[in-house]
Amino acid sequence: MLEELAVSTAHSVTRIVELTGIGIIAIGAFATLAVFLARLARGVPSKQAVSEVRSSLGQAILLGLEFLVAADIINTVAVQPTLGSIAVLAGIVAIRTFLSFSLETEIEGRWPWQRGSRQREI
Repeated sequence: MLEELAVSTAHSVTRIVELTGIGIIAIGAFATLAVFLARLARGVPSKQAVSEVRSSLGQAILLGLEFLVAADIINTVAVQPTLGSIAVLAGIVAIRTFLSFSLETEIEGRWPWQRGSRQREI
């Protein structure tokens, strides 16, 4: 009975964290679209507006992905701790890490390990 309660609680927590990640991405997308349209209406050059929108949207996606990875970890470790589920988690985390890495590189315009050298230049 106690184990069933723990699994049920873990499922609920996982679902809340997943919905939070999805919400962050969705709200970020709609907010970014609203800001983009407002900038175009104010006469901001479209190239500049698109660049700013891509950065904002990328940041929202990155934050949402972090929550989705956290949900996957909670689900795998707390709910289904089998060797197979851990292998699936490793694959999911690897794919999402690659996506996060790619998005961050595109947003920042440099490799993540170049961050320190860039800060020293400022």
